Amino acid sequence: MKIERIKLSLLELDYVHFFETSFGREYGRTFIIVTAAADGQRGYGEVVASAAPLYSAETTTTAWHVLKDFFIPMVFAEKIGGPEGFAKAARRFRGHPMAKAGLELALWDLEAKSAGVPLAQLYGGTKTEIEAGVSCGIEDSLAELLDRIAAFLAEGYRRIKIKIKPGWDIEACAAVRGRFPELALQVDANGAYTIADKERLKKLDVFGLKMVEQPFAPYDLWDHARLQGEMRTPICLDESIVSETSARQALEMKSGRIINIKVGRVGGMVEARKIHDTCQASGIPVWCGGMLESGIGRAHNLHIASLPNFRLPNDLSASNRYWKQDLVEPEIVLEKGSLIRVPTGPGIGVTPVEERMRKATLRSEVFTG
Repeated sequence: MKIERIKLSLLELDYVHFFETSFGREYGRTFIIVTAAADGQRGYGEVVASAAPLYSAETTTTAWHVLKDFFIPMVFAEKIGGPEGFAKAARRFRGHPMAKAGLELALWDLEAKSAGVPLAQLYGGTKTEIEAGVSCGIEDSLAELLDRIAAFLAEGYRRIKIKIKPGWDIEACAAVRGRFPELALQVDANGAYTIADKERLKKLDVFGLKMVEQPFAPYDLWDHARLQGEMRTPICLDESIVSETSARQALEMKSGRIINIKVGRVGGMVEARKIHDTCQASGIPVWCGGMLESGIGRAHNLHIASLPNFRLPNDLSASNRYWKQDLVEPEIVLEKGSLIRVPTGPGIGVTPVEERMRKATLRSEVFTG
């Protein structure tokens, strides 16, 4: 397959409700869509980097730069036609996993469309429906948090994740447990704590949580291991896992008992599948974390989560969780049983609506060989 054209588009969408984490509050998202064209087909990928270097050192600006000046020229110069060839060639460039993943995913979509099969089939997926959960940000009050959780439960979600930070943790969990004693509940700190907070974090054990996600900084595998050794609740690693190597080392160090796989964080599906396989061989469950993606990135995640070791509810909620109108048709919807169907059409199985894309686009640039 010869890649004929690659387009970068910077888009912006407003959330239906603000989303706050330990990093701060956001009212919308700016992101990059990569479109790769060949043989009359188009493949789409989403770069999940944000405008500011908070979750990751990458930003939309850095991603645009390395895609334009390094990754896209490499595709044309080396006549790379597929995602695995791109992943292999891109290894010589250090860092920038979200930019790499966005282009690699577009090539995966293009390859699956050329073959006339859904992406899940190329990946070796085994599931046709994905167990979904929903993530709740930090609200202005505990009462508002409880009301949002109640609304999500009424929509059919069965697993709720709440964001925590110092000062919004023990009390928040107590309030949620008090109103929803049987709720499948987990918390996510996005690295907001240090080992000095160990005794406070250990108090979370009393709430019967499914997991405590990423309490410490990404580099701090050792302190995660110290905390996990003193907590009953499983620790889940997110930002700490940037490759199969870091996943293997974390498991060897007993830094956590669950791993969250985000394809953008690890640099693409080739690496994500290696992490999945390593965890599966070790008996460690994984789940697919969300990055507030549009329907393009969300559809990619559904195919990824069809792999057999994604054994826990994923942050893959419906389109209307974040957007008044998603970029794709059909939009992603929640089915009975807190499930979302894996699209069955070729590639990602959903179609970006050009008019919606155009209205959301801030700038774009086209590259040809």
